[in-house]
Amino acid sequence: MNFAGSLGPRPRNLEVQDLASFDRLVAGGAVNLHGWHAQSLDLRGRSAALKNVSVEGALFLGCTFDEGMEANLRSRGALIFPRLEGVPFDPYRAALYSPAELYAGLATSPYEALPDARIYHWSIQPGQRHRVDSTLASALHDHAIGDALDELTRTGTWTRRSIVGVMGGHAAPRGSADFAQAALLGRKLAIAGYTVATGGGPGAMEAANLGAYLSQASDGDVQAALSALAAVPGFRPSVSAWARAAAAVVERHPGGTPSIGIPTWFYGHEPPNYFATHIAKYFANAIREAILLELCHGGIVFLPGAAGTVQEIFQDACENYYGAREKVAPMVLVGRSHWEQEYPAWPMLRSLAAGRAMADYIFLVDTVDEAVEVLQRR
Repeated sequence: MNFAGSLGPRPRNLEVQDLASFDRLVAGGAVNLHGWHAQSLDLRGRSAALKNVSVEGALFLGCTFDEGMEANLRSRGALIFPRLEGVPFDPYRAALYSPAELYAGLATSPYEALPDARIYHWSIQPGQRHRVDSTLASALHDHAIGDALDELTRTGTWTRRSIVGVMGGHAAPRGSADFAQAALLGRKLAIAGYTVATGGGPGAMEAANLGAYLSQASDGDVQAALSALAAVPGFRPSVSAWARAAAAVVERHPGGTPSIGIPTWFYGHEPPNYFATHIAKYFANAIREAILLELCHGGIVFLPGAAGTVQEIFQDACENYYGAREKVAPMVLVGRSHWEQEYPAWPMLRSLAAGRAMADYIFLVDTVDEAVEVLQRR
């Protein structure tokens, strides 16, 4: 599974993502940087070290050098992707976002002045999506995010926890029964040992990330958090107030259980929620949707939703329909009346699954408790 979007095997390159790693490798005796990919490093003051090693076949992405060093490196065979001016994000970033990074300055500034909003405003400038430099910057960014997500899920405790997706309506307001049920689902999944992944936005997505984040907190603390959030039901009319209410919960409960959010700037009117500890935010919504489905190898729980959730159900169904039996992942739809009558996705899903390997992996239940039980039995 390669979220960077590669169409073939990954070469054995060395990604150098921080200055300490660069210094440690050079001090350890590295003399040939062939296959090194240095990302967004400030290498000023390292000219002597760079001149003493072979750089042919090395790749420097958005790095900063002493005057004259770029020309020296290029003349010796290095490939340098320059920093892109006027871009309000790092196209070569080596890690996923955190809520604190996207909402930097939230305590004293309105949302419109924060990094998340500035990036969105940049993306919708007239003609921006048709400019080569802008297209290149956003494509490089999405590749870097995919690579960081791939690396995260292949390391440490992430490899030992099955990832389960939670999808549902973005319109569920804080304080509603639907929001509370989504939070309960996220909490129960995390307690059961799953890593929760969502689309990273508001509504059911925020609630599921919240429940996962507070999975180690007491029931009383969770209820207190839900009550506090209900004072600001949605991100309209003020994203600032909505995000500050969430940030206050995180401040009261630091170090919560990690979960993943995969939002997009394509829907700029939907800000990322503050409870997903690791945020893989993309410009390209189609890539983001495909990656979210691929990531959730432990299955996906579909809470009541409308057009977007229906689209996700059948996008996931298509993957399961054509996939190898060993790659089919559970699909759990919550809410019989919703999925049989209001938006009758279940009858179509059941018809598609008939006679296929996926027939044993689709479920319709009434409660989030049943949804977790189904996943634990698989």
